[in-house]
Amino acid sequence: MAYKGHVRNGVVVLDEPAELEDGEEVSVRPLRDRGAAATEERQIPTLYERLKNIIGKAKGLPPDLARNHDHYLHGRPKK
Repeated sequence: MAYKGHVRNGVVVLDEPAELEDGEEVSVRPLRDRGAAATEERQIPTLYERLKNIIGKAKGLPPDLARNHDHYLHGRPKK
């Protein structure tokens, strides 16, 4: 069962009464991440931006590698 509540002065206060016994273990997690606002403002890097350090590093590959990668990797007939 899940209970909803909020934090008041550093203490979790449940919105509705709950029948929980003293000493019972519970798990509490915030519904919103504190850094969510900062994440929304920050742009997610594009695939190019993430891979730009390795683009163009592979040398000596066959010119038809994109079309026939299954041939070179798995031995299937060329297209």
